[in-house]
Amino acid sequence: MNGLGKVMAKAIVLGSLMVGLVLAPQAASANEGGVESLRGTNALTRNSGTPDFKKWNEDQKPIKRDYLQQPPLIPHSVEQYRINLRQNRCLSCHGWDTYKQSGATKVSLTHFRDRYGSEMANISPGRYFCTQCHVPQRNAQPLVENTFKPVDALR
Repeated sequence: MNGLGKVMAKAIVLGSLMVGLVLAPQAASANEGGVESLRGTNALTRNSGTPDFKKWNEDQKPIKRDYLQQPPLIPHSVEQYRINLRQNRCLSCHGWDTYKQSGATKVSLTHFRDRYGSEMANISPGRYFCTQCHVPQRNAQPLVENTFKPVDALR
């Protein structure tokens, strides 16, 4: 290495050390901000106990949506439902040929379009596994304060 290369190497090392010295106190103070995890004051090495089991909500009317394009929430338990490549129990009530008899909401037309927007005769494979977007509800209190307000158009 020539003289100029050695000077550059030393300058880079010295600059890196200076940046580290400037940023280290900021990183340390971030840990002292009174931030508390959802575990409370329990240390990570200590078991926080088993949470209470929350029951699925009983069957109910459709749940209001809180924002545009929100997938509808499932207003009943789906605990024993089979949704796999061979069967989808949701369609036994929500399919276009069965929804009237069961009184359920029918599957949206959007579920019959593929990723390119082409209409399909059956539900698109990308929409077949309902619980990827639609979720059942449990009777549980929020873990953190929720200040979310629905959009005005849906109130």
